[in-house]
Amino acid sequence: MARSPENTPLSELLGGLVTDVAGLLRKEIDLAKTEASEKISQALSGIEVLIVGLILAIGAVGILLSALVEGLAAVLVNHNMTQSNASALAALIVGLVIAAVAWAVVSKGLNALRGDKLRLDRTTTSLRRDVNAVKEKI
Repeated sequence: MARSPENTPLSELLGGLVTDVAGLLRKEIDLAKTEASEKISQALSGIEVLIVGLILAIGAVGILLSALVEGLAAVLVNHNMTQSNASALAALIVGLVIAAVAWAVVSKGLNALRGDKLRLDRTTTSLRRDVNAVKEKI
C-alpha cells in the first residue's frame, strides 16, 4: 500500500531527495565527461588543421620561393631591372604572398581552438536546470 506524500515521514522524504540528487549528480558528471570528450575531439581536429597548415606553409615557402622567384625575376629583368634587384624584389613579392596564405590556414586552426568553442554549454545549462529543480523541491 503506497503512502500519500502527506503521511510520509520527513526522514524518508529527505532520504529520497538525497538519493535523487546523488543520481542527478552522477548523470551530470556523465554528461560533462561526454561533452568534454566531444570538445577535446574538436580541439584535436583544430590542431590537425593547424599542423597541416604549418607543413603546407613550410613546403610552399621552399618550393615556391625557388620556382616563382626565378620566374618573376626573369620577368622583371625583361622590364629593364638589374638581375640582383629583380631577384630581391621577386623574393619579396613571393614571400609576402606565401606568408598571407600560411596566415589564413594558421588562423583557421587557431579559430578552432578558441576558448569559447571549448565550453561545456550543455552541461552548464543542465546543471542550472537541476539546481533550480532541487531548489523547488526544498
